[in-house]
Amino acid sequence: MSTPDATDGGLLADNLAQIASDIDSLFDSLLPIPDDKHARLIEAMRYAAIGGGKRLRPLLLVATAEMYGVHRAAAMRAACAIEAIHVYSLIHDDLPCMDDDDLRHGRPTVHKAFDEATAVLAGDSLHAMAFAILSDEATSGDPFVRSELVQTLALAAGAHGMAGGQMIDMAAEIEEFDLHTITRLQQLKTGALLAASVEMGAIIGRIPPEGRAHLRAYARDIGLAFQIVDDLLDYEGDEAKAGKALRKDAGKGKQTFVSLLGAQRARDQAEMLVAQASDHLANHGTEARLLRALARYIVERDH
Repeated sequence: MSTPDATDGGLLADNLAQIASDIDSLFDSLLPIPDDKHARLIEAMRYAAIGGGKRLRPLLLVATAEMYGVHRAAAMRAACAIEAIHVYSLIHDDLPCMDDDDLRHGRPTVHKAFDEATAVLAGDSLHAMAFAILSDEATSGDPFVRSELVQTLALAAGAHGMAGGQMIDMAAEIEEFDLHTITRLQQLKTGALLAASVEMGAIIGRIPPEGRAHLRAYARDIGLAFQIVDDLLDYEGDEAKAGKALRKDAGKGKQTFVSLLGAQRARDQAEMLVAQASDHLANHGTEARLLRALARYIVERDH
């Protein structure tokens, strides 16, 4: 297992700040407000997409691509596409028919700031926007790269990925789930998009599918660790830092990693997964520092 470098925290902080700025700038340029009757829709998309979130998925994509020598700017459009999918999912998750949340990133959710119909349309439009970005020649001059990026993100976002995980999560409110089912739920709901971020970075880096096995293993482990930490934060976190309501899962009687394992075992499991994730990068040198630092960040974050 690699030992974290003392400077990794600074490396990560700098990159998190930079990716947040870069993603905001891209969304700003891609979402100009028109002077007509659909301006309100664009305003809702901008409200959801600009100025919030950790931008973890875009950074995973860019860090993976950079590890293979891709210039950061060449990966940014794909990074924006995957963040558009993530933002759309949050808009829809917050709706009254889903998780019914009033706060996201410390401010009113889109359906509260605008209205439910506008929130649905904003989510739909961000979903479509992601694939418009990926299929554009500005993302890659290679049509095969563009096609594989589109397919990877579509599979991660759909019924056999994030949306499928959300369906299982809804069933968790009325059914008792064991650890295996909870793990499968989170591999789809949370893990699929995190895994796609790493996979898409490798696609841009022109790494063939057979050369990505270790990256898939890394992504699988950080995805599961991410959700375990999310469950821990929901159980014992600070709502002010989280910027959203916490302890909702317990209120709904939903099984989580914490309820099934207990807080300490869950924390130990997350630590083990992150160590294992770093081990999957053993054949890489300093070019993988940022990916290793991201793995540590997943278990050390407080919101």
